Amino acid sequence: MLVFPGSNCDRDAQRALQESSDFSADLVPHGQSDLAGYDLIVLPGGFAHGDYLRCGAIARFSPCLEGVAAAAERGVPVLGICNGFQILLEAGLLPGAMLRNESSRFQHGWVYVRCETADTAFSKASADGGVLRLLIAHGEGNYYAPREQIDQIESDGRVVFRYCDERGRSRPDNNPNGSVNHIAGICNRARNVVGLMPHPERASAARLGSTDGTAFWESAARWLMDSRS
Repeated sequence: MLVFPGSNCDRDAQRALQESSDFSADLVPHGQSDLAGYDLIVLPGGFAHGDYLRCGAIARFSPCLEGVAAAAERGVPVLGICNGFQILLEAGLLPGAMLRNESSRFQHGWVYVRCETADTAFSKASADGGVLRLLIAHGEGNYYAPREQIDQIESDGRVVFRYCDERGRSRPDNNPNGSVNHIAGICNRARNVVGLMPHPERASAARLGSTDGTAFWESAARWLMDSRS
């Protein structure tokens, strides 16, 4: 669990991961570049380095991103949640960029997302077309990429989650930030790096209002077991 100055969801994600799986999770400072000993990497939510300039624009230069890039190349599962997703975009580990929410307001609350593909490190425990109830909290979650790039991402099946209603229907009023094509999360070509704006760690226990987030941690465990078999 990487920790940047300004991270505020690192311990939440650590606890959710450990309570929902057999993983143990270390809190790793952003100045550590060697991540070779880890089987799973999570970039949590928050405001890394105050999110000055743009969200993730300073964090992308943290030494730990060298280790993240090397781990991703080796096939290690990497999950970027909210600010972590923004950092992965700024670092070029995922395509596209984040714009201010279409409303120009900070958006928070429950949303539904539809799993578009179960063939990634963090969606294997979800069914294609399955709907998850998760929480969002962001001011810059309006996913954007040029039309040609969006078309390629779509044709490659790299949209992992899409905003929808409780019945799985994507409509304008279900899109909390204006993201192109209702995109809530995407993956890289190798499908081991996933970024999304909703917070699975805030929906990983019944006392929090939803257990749908546990599917992310179960998926990572399945991915690792499959990769070792």
